[in-house]
Amino acid sequence: MSLRKAKHALTLFLMKTLAGLAPSPAYMVYLGSGSAAQLCRHIVRSGAGKLLVVTDKPLRELGIVDQAIAALAEAGLPTVMYDGVEPNPTYAQVAAGRALMREHGCDAVLAIGGGSSIDAAKIIAASATSEEDPKTWVGFGKVKHDVPTLYAIPTTSGTGSEATMGAVISDSVSHEKGVISGAPLLPAAVALDSDLMLGMPAPITAATGMDALTHAIEAFICVWDRGTRKAHASMAVRLIFAHLRDAVADGSNREARDAMALAAYYAGIAINQVNVGNVHAIAHQIGGKYGIPHGLANSLVLPHVLNFCRTESEQELAELAVLAGVGEAGQDTARLAGQFIDAVVQLRADVGMPETSDRIRPQDYGYLTDLALKECESYPVPKLLERDPTLAILRAITA
Repeated sequence: MSLRKAKHALTLFLMKTLAGLAPSPAYMVYLGSGSAAQLCRHIVRSGAGKLLVVTDKPLRELGIVDQAIAALAEAGLPTVMYDGVEPNPTYAQVAAGRALMREHGCDAVLAIGGGSSIDAAKIIAASATSEEDPKTWVGFGKVKHDVPTLYAIPTTSGTGSEATMGAVISDSVSHEKGVISGAPLLPAAVALDSDLMLGMPAPITAATGMDALTHAIEAFICVWDRGTRKAHASMAVRLIFAHLRDAVADGSNREARDAMALAAYYAGIAINQVNVGNVHAIAHQIGGKYGIPHGLANSLVLPHVLNFCRTESEQELAELAVLAGVGEAGQDTARLAGQFIDAVVQLRADVGMPETSDRIRPQDYGYLTDLALKECESYPVPKLLERDPTLAILRAITA
């Protein structure tokens, strides 16, 4: 066994040990049309005094935020709006939100938006009651203090951040992404309200759907068999293959919207138990360096990583083929694995996602590869990324 593989095995052992000592997460979700109002009434009943709403300017200008929190206004619960979140949120955005929260004495946080808003809200909440530099929290279990209660209303169906205790944050100087993870960052309750998703543009629907699919697949093929990760990942894969095309083709299809919201949530529960994998190890780098949206970055990388670990994950990929409806149990395992990878590529094409990006620069390949190889060592992957295959993946996704 190489030194790198030995270190990876030790890392997984430590992860499993720490996870065994942590309390099991508790999930509370309101689902379907009108569920945002149900969540708002729950927040009022919880006794919150003043709520910081974390979102982005486009959602606020579209009126979606006001629609989501109408029940709070009716109940007379004071809210303070922070709409400074942008894609791939930074420490500076977190600092601005924290300052606003402290200035107005907010004692709870509600995130409304996609993964960027939810991730930013988690770190804003954590930093509001601490003088520590959030950069020191990158990793697992480093947020040890009490955090104001956090709630979430996702308006996209992809990141699953509403179901996880992790948050991704970018350094605006180095453009490197860090993951802060720990039990205090898990939202206390969420609403999956299709009313707020009906107007989501097709490209965002497609990108976030491929993001959710990536989460489900990475949880399914990982080497850590923990909790319900496989059951929740299985349900997510079934729902995505059955409904993503419809959600992209007709944004007003409420059944498809509800199904995709639930799929993203299930996939989030799955990765919350075992973390992500090699796709994210690469996607985080091209997202942080070039500002490529996370769902698009995952979509670009996903088929290539599946081919990279095809031998090691053959059985799991074969099972996924059956779940996705592109193969039958009992067929040759290697053939089924290939059929599933082909089905991922076809789904990506059907929803209009590109195969390459013109933002990626060849002169950065070495730098991006170094970061990806380092990041993957902290994930329960079936096969560690290697330099030459990672360079080949970067070349393949560069326009």
